[in-house]
Amino acid sequence: MLEKLEQIEKNYEELNEQLASPDITSDIQAYTKLMKQHRSLGEIVEKYREVRKLQEELDGAREIVKATEDDDMRELAEMEISELEESVDRGTEELKILLIPKDPNDEKNVIVEIRAGTGGDEATLFAAEVMRMYVRYAETQGWKVDMMDVSDTGVGGIKEATMMIEGDDVYSRMRYESGVHRVQRVPQTESSGRIHTSAVTVAVLPEAEEVDVQIDQNDLRIDTFCSSGPGGQSVNTTYSAVRITHQPTGLVVSMQDEKSQIKNREKAMKVLRARLQELEEQKRHEEQASERKSMVGSGDRSEKIRTYNFKENRVTDHRIGLTLHQLDLVMEGQISEIIESLITHYQTEKLQAESVGV
Repeated sequence: MLEKLEQIEKNYEELNEQLASPDITSDIQAYTKLMKQHRSLGEIVEKYREVRKLQEELDGAREIVKATEDDDMRELAEMEISELEESVDRGTEELKILLIPKDPNDEKNVIVEIRAGTGGDEATLFAAEVMRMYVRYAETQGWKVDMMDVSDTGVGGIKEATMMIEGDDVYSRMRYESGVHRVQRVPQTESSGRIHTSAVTVAVLPEAEEVDVQIDQNDLRIDTFCSSGPGGQSVNTTYSAVRITHQPTGLVVSMQDEKSQIKNREKAMKVLRARLQELEEQKRHEEQASERKSMVGSGDRSEKIRTYNFKENRVTDHRIGLTLHQLDLVMEGQISEIIESLITHYQTEKLQAESVGV
């Protein structure tokens, strides 16, 4: 590990020199690419230098213990050794996690698809609240949210919604939100006060660039139609809405959020590329794909990754056994604790798999 860290530090210093070069600063594309590499290596190098400094202090304290004949000085040095050993061990474990190979999609923007599952109107209402939760969370992270398409219902809920979230490392933080989210509460329309259970499905797809997914235009059937509002009410008399069918796979994407047919087509193509990339990844990783498919499921309330219980103000993530009694804050977008816990859990799993050569 030491040799690897030394090489990373060397690469980091070389990147510093390249970024200072006028040839690079004048080439926006090359500069952006190098800056991403620099940022990626910078976190590792910073932690490595921190651990190395702590190790030097630890070695110095051990030398004092060996050399001094002063009992008070030795006692102080031994106390310092104990603290430094803990810090070095903790820093080393953090370094191991940072050295785990990153998913190439981690830095990408994401397309989030939210759909009401079982539960009728109550499911559509909760789908709207889940959408709002992610929008609020994105705001706390300084990310940009673009509502690409929303299918409203007459009761204030949504049947489905598609949104693009753009920013730094969005996929790395949002990737574990894919799955079935179950809600338990008394609906406003329930006069007897019985708790109902409904479900919403969430899919988080990394944005795919044109260079990532090649689409043959001859494989596409593109239909245009008038966009409509809740209950079929026409909101646009021009043919601005777009439906794109990818004939080889049967994937269909509809977009009517924009008044411009061109903009709706651009958005629909973004969603289509993301879905096609997901299909390709499923082919390459069949085992992971089947796991993910079962996780997202059909929206049935028995297939769940998380439960939101309003009566008890409780949210539970079933994958890691995490329970928080602050559902009110979670629904306001304060989901960092859940996301951080999921990231730590899966990073630890990867680290254990690396250590046994899996």
